[in-house]
Amino acid sequence: MKDLPDAAPEPRTPRGCEECLRDGTRWVHLRLCLTCGHVGCCDSSPQRHATRHFHDSRREDPAHAVVRSFEPGEDWRWCFVDEMIV
Repeated sequence: MKDLPDAAPEPRTPRGCEECLRDGTRWVHLRLCLTCGHVGCCDSSPQRHATRHFHDSRREDPAHAVVRSFEPGEDWRWCFVDEMIV
């Protein structure tokens, strides 16, 4: 990963996972897309919306490859392309 976003965008759904809120499903932890502000649930959640968001965005340029934890007190970032913390 050569270019990391400087600042996180405003979360589109600051109360939780966008799709889980819409569908009435539950999440375990949240991830914030650093490209567009999408809030999705983690891979420990039944629906895995953050990962799905990345895969759905791969036809865009740039793909939405980097997420940040959207949990209080956490600030790590994950790159889906490189499969590593960045």
